[in-house]
Amino acid sequence: MKDTVSSPSVTACSSPMSDEEEYREYLLSRHASNKTNYYLASLKELEQIRRTYDHKPRLLLHVCCGVCAAWPLEFLHEHFDITILYSNSNIWPEQEYTRRRDELKRLLQEAWQTEIAFVELPYDHETYMKELEPRKDDPEGWKRCFHCYAMRIEDAYRYAQEHGYDYVTTVMTISRQKDSQKLNEIGLALQEKYPGIKYFCSDFKKKGGQQRRDELVKLYNLYSQDYCGCEYSQRSRNTEQNT
Repeated sequence: MKDTVSSPSVTACSSPMSDEEEYREYLLSRHASNKTNYYLASLKELEQIRRTYDHKPRLLLHVCCGVCAAWPLEFLHEHFDITILYSNSNIWPEQEYTRRRDELKRLLQEAWQTEIAFVELPYDHETYMKELEPRKDDPEGWKRCFHCYAMRIEDAYRYAQEHGYDYVTTVMTISRQKDSQKLNEIGLALQEKYPGIKYFCSDFKKKGGQQRRDELVKLYNLYSQDYCGCEYSQRSRNTEQNT
């Protein structure tokens, strides 16, 4: 799979930036004041949908776990005919992948009964590791993560194209640890490859989203994992705990 993620913009200079320099500039950009407000963009898109559609458009929602899905489902269900896509071959070990999947399915059953469909793509951790291995030494939240986001969002686009969905999005913008600007940039860039499918921009953590997520986690007693799921993240965490 070709890398679908563009690097953060850099200022013109006489020689290319090193990875370390580029990473420092990226971290500074996360505190910039001119970032796009993707929460407002989501509200504008919902208003456009209300004016345009006489039915609920079909949305394929990439979900990584029940914790991250709980609030986005509340936010979106009034406006979309939602199908969950569980495509997370990055998660390691496989027992963790299965546990998160089963907790998500339990949430869907208890909160939504049969209203929201569920699709699972095959687990193929080996392929994901081969894709991410060239950036194995990246710090958490850098290009390795961007490529991981892109692979899973593109999985959603491919499935959506094959099965006639109108929209694609991911719940990952609910997480404080993930860069919503980058996630939306990736989703919008991939939209260009899949004509007829729109990317629904979001920042689910905003305007009380995190608080409502925590309430729903408590209400449904959801398993809350303590790492993103990535093998590199898990190994790094174990190393830190043992030092």
